[in-house]
Amino acid sequence: MPYIAVTALSHAGLIRDHNEDSLVIGPWTLCGTVTENPQTFLFPLGRPLVVAVADGLGGHPAGEVASALVVRRLSALGPSLDDAETVRDVLELCNHEVYSAAEGTPELMTMGTTVAGTVLLPTSQLTFNVGDSKVYDAGADGLRQVSVDDSPPPEPGQRTTSVVTQTLGGTPDFRAVTPHVTASALTEGDRYLVCSDGLTDPVPDGTIDDLLRVHDDGRAAFELWKAAIEAGGPDNITLALVRVSS
Repeated sequence: MPYIAVTALSHAGLIRDHNEDSLVIGPWTLCGTVTENPQTFLFPLGRPLVVAVADGLGGHPAGEVASALVVRRLSALGPSLDDAETVRDVLELCNHEVYSAAEGTPELMTMGTTVAGTVLLPTSQLTFNVGDSKVYDAGADGLRQVSVDDSPPPEPGQRTTSVVTQTLGGTPDFRAVTPHVTASALTEGDRYLVCSDGLTDPVPDGTIDDLLRVHDDGRAAFELWKAAIEAGGPDNITLALVRVSS
């Protein structure tokens, strides 16, 4: 029987004093904590399975509250995410709920989060994101980003930018979002990487591709984390490797 293997970890990095990232893998969530080692989960291919990372906005209050709210909502509604329109509706709902949770509570005002992930269905896959967390197709043809960054192009001489043009929450007054959602076929051997920018800002795509060509599952997750740490670990690092097998 075809199955989905998801290997994940979350770490504060070397600079941040706490972890504002949250992660959802089907019914399982990890919110603002740290995993000592990569953990692997197996699921039968069938019902919708959501795998997503939410990266609480640094420099804003309570980023970990916003990211946890979003992944818990995605986990609760995950089995209903069977088409692109439903995914868009749920992300818009998450945006409303982040603003509602902050309303009237000064310590939560302007809290916000990015989110990026995938929903795996029996024969197809839905990629979604709001913000600059990323989803990559990491198949045999090499690494290819399939999410859409909500950020302007980097300045000349820079590889990344810290500016994010669209998030869930993150402003004093409500701001609607336009989620990015795309669909593609799903086949045995497909592999995806879902991650926060704590991995992709310090580690170039070419290095990520090289590591994924050599390693899989737990070893791959560890080597990606190690590369981010060796590059200075400037931000929280959260990643999930998704593999379709039989």
